[in-house]
Amino acid sequence: MFFQSHYLKIAVRCIGLALVLSCQQNPKESKTKANALEEYKRPIEAITLLGDTLFTPPMKKGKAKSKYDEALKNYTKYPDSAEVLIWYGRRTAYLGHFQKAISIYTEGIQKFPKDARMYRHRGHRYISIRQYDKAIADLKKATVLIGNRSDQVEPDGLPNARNIPISTLHGNIWYHLGLAHYLKGDMENALYAYLQREVTNKYDDNLVSGGHWLFMILKRMGQDDEALSEISGVTKNMDIIENTRYHDMCLFYKGLLEENQLQMIGDGSSSDDVYFYGLGNWNLYQAKDTTKAKRLYKRLLDNGNPYSFAYLAAEADWKRLFNPM
Repeated sequence: MFFQSHYLKIAVRCIGLALVLSCQQNPKESKTKANALEEYKRPIEAITLLGDTLFTPPMKKGKAKSKYDEALKNYTKYPDSAEVLIWYGRRTAYLGHFQKAISIYTEGIQKFPKDARMYRHRGHRYISIRQYDKAIADLKKATVLIGNRSDQVEPDGLPNARNIPISTLHGNIWYHLGLAHYLKGDMENALYAYLQREVTNKYDDNLVSGGHWLFMILKRMGQDDEALSEISGVTKNMDIIENTRYHDMCLFYKGLLEENQLQMIGDGSSSDDVYFYGLGNWNLYQAKDTTKAKRLYKRLLDNGNPYSFAYLAAEADWKRLFNPM
C-alpha cells in the first residue's frame, strides 16, 4: 500500500502537469514543465524514510557512461565471468541505477552462490535504496562465506588521487554491515560489526573511517571513555589518502580541531555531508543542543547527496528522533 500510494501521487501530479502544459503559452515555461513531466516518467530508485521519491537519473555522456558501456560490452561477451559481472553491477550503480545493479548481483548470486562479493555488493546497494533488513541479510551471508579465507584488496571503481585501493573485501563487508545496523538504530550490532572489521592493510584512512563510526556508536551507547579510546591513535599528521572528512571529524571529537576549522566546500556540495552529520550528531549527544542539531540535519537533508552514508544516517535519525510515525 505504501508504494501504491506513492505511484498514485505521481500519477496525479503527472496529470496536473500535463494540463498545465497544454494551456501554457510561454515556450521557456513550457520546456521547464515538460522537463518536470519527463522526470515523473522515469523509474523510481527508492522512497526515502521521509517519504521523498528518488528517481532513476538519465544516463548522460561522460566518463562514467563510457565505463558502463565498456562493462556492459564485457558482460555481453563473458556472461559467466564473476569478475565481469561484478564490474557490470558496479558501473551500473555508479550511474545511480541501483535497482538494476541489484538485479545484476541477484543474477550473480544465482550463478556464483558461494562468492561473497555478490552478497557484499548487493547488500551495499540495498543500503542505497533504504532496504536495510535485506542489506543485513546479504552482508551477514557474506560474513559466513568469507569464513577463514584470506582477505583481499578490493579494487576501486572510482580511484583516489594516488590510485591506491585502501579497502579490502572483508573490511567492506563488516563496514557495510555495521552501517546497516546503525541506520536501523541497532547500536549493539553496529558496534559488533565494526569491531570485527580488522584492518589488514594498515592505511590511516581505514583507522579514521572506522574510528568515526565507532566513536558515534559508543557515544550513543553512553560509553564515553570507550569512544575516545577508539580514536586515541588519530593525530593531525596522519597520511590520509581520501578520508579527509572522517579524519577531520575524529580530530574534532578529540578537541584538536574547532568547528570553524572544518573546511566546508559549501554550495550544497555532497563532500560536506560528513561534516554536517558529524556535527549534528555531536550536538545531540555531547552538547545536548537539539535545536542546532536539527538545523544541521536539515541543511544536510536539503542539500546533500541522498545516497551518501552521512545523508542516510541523518535521514534515519530525523525519522526516528524528530518525526516518528
